[in-house]
Amino acid sequence: MPTTYTAIRRPVITEKALGVKETEGTLVFEVAREATKNEVKQAVETLFKVKVAAVRTATFAGKERRRGKYAGFRPDWKKAYVKLKAGEKLPEYVSNL
Repeated sequence: MPTTYTAIRRPVITEKALGVKETEGTLVFEVAREATKNEVKQAVETLFKVKVAAVRTATFAGKERRRGKYAGFRPDWKKAYVKLKAGEKLPEYVSNL
């Protein structure tokens, strides 16, 4: 069971994630695989001091990676889309882009 500081691993900073942030007021995070929607909601509300309207999650299987004749897999990971309530200010975790 992840705590507030281990439920959220890092923000996802891609063109798609930044577009969703600007147009829909939705933040995108990489979260712990065992984190539930309620745990992610509480962690975002605690860390960023905002109100969360909804949380959607998606789990991704790790891709195969090769180094010559040796093959292995990257770890599985989970992404969370966190929609903020209307009127909430978006936290700025991206600068210099």
